[in-house]
Amino acid sequence: QVQLVESGGGLVQPGGSLRLSCAASGLIFSSYIMRWYRQAPGKERELVAAITSTGGNTNYADSMKCRFTISRDNAKNTVYLQMNSLKPEDTAVYYCNARGVTIATSGMEYWGKGTLVTVSS
Repeated sequence: QVQLVESGGGLVQPGGSLRLSCAASGLIFSSYIMRWYRQAPGKERELVAAITSTGGNTNYADSMKCRFTISRDNAKNTVYLQMNSLKPEDTAVYYCNARGVTIATSGMEYWGKGTLVTVSS
C-alpha cells in the first residue's frame, strides 16, 4: 500500500522558515516525479514545486521561485520543501504528490493527506 506522509507544518511568523518533509512508502520512489501542491482556504489547489525522479531538475511556481527549494533523497524515500521568507499568503495545506514516470509506473499517481502551514504574527 502506497503512503505519502507529510510533516513539518505549523505556525510560523511572517519572514520565517519551515521545512516540509514527505516520506513515501510502498512504491519505487525513484520512479516518480515528486511535487508539492498547496490549497489555501477558498482557493483551488495549486502547484508549488516539482522535482524529477533523479532530482536533476526542479520547477517552481513563479511566486515561490526565489523563496522555496524542493529536494529529494531517494535513499530515504523522502522529498522536502524548504520554505523561506514566508508570507501570510503562503498559509495553506501543503500536499505531496507522486506521479509515475517509467513504463511500469505510467499513470500511477498518489497524494498525501497534507500538512497545514499557517503564517501569522
